[in-house]
Amino acid sequence: MSSSAPNPKYTVPGMSQQDGGDVIQLLTTRLHALNDLALTLKHIHWNVVGPHFIAVHKMLDPQVDSVRDMTDTTAERISTLGGSPHGTPGAIVEGRHWEDYTIGRAEAIEHLGALDLVYTGVIEDHRAAARATDESDPVTQDMLIEQLRGLELYQWFVRAHLESAGGALSTSSASSEREAASRANEQARRQP
Repeated sequence: MSSSAPNPKYTVPGMSQQDGGDVIQLLTTRLHALNDLALTLKHIHWNVVGPHFIAVHKMLDPQVDSVRDMTDTTAERISTLGGSPHGTPGAIVEGRHWEDYTIGRAEAIEHLGALDLVYTGVIEDHRAAARATDESDPVTQDMLIEQLRGLELYQWFVRAHLESAGGALSTSSASSEREAASRANEQARRQP
């Protein structure tokens, strides 16, 4: 982990302050990602339109609630390790390495296509964080694994709308949210 990690004045018993600082730094990035995801899900909830509006609108609220719980658990773990969680909008923007969600008012399938890519990014980074805590902090790793269960489940819910009967995802080779939205929309128009 990075040598620029915060150096807490204390951490949990059995962990060095350096390791505690490294995990705090890692969890701070996950906190930003989860806060951003919760806001993005709510943005989609408000901006989805079209014939599948109500299904997607109602599918997203439980995801928002669950992701908000994940942010709380992550922030509390940072505090437990001796850190100070920062959940302000400025901290999220300053600490993130991804671009802001780009889709506004759009058809449900377009939002789901873009959301698939959002979930992929969050899940990949969460998995990397879980691997990074394998030896230094099994408690944090357990928390991240539990969060991954939920995140992967929610991505499956999204992907069920994007998958063909043959198992192909319309978004499989998309490299941007807009491209994923467009591909999802194209596939939906081709289906009877």
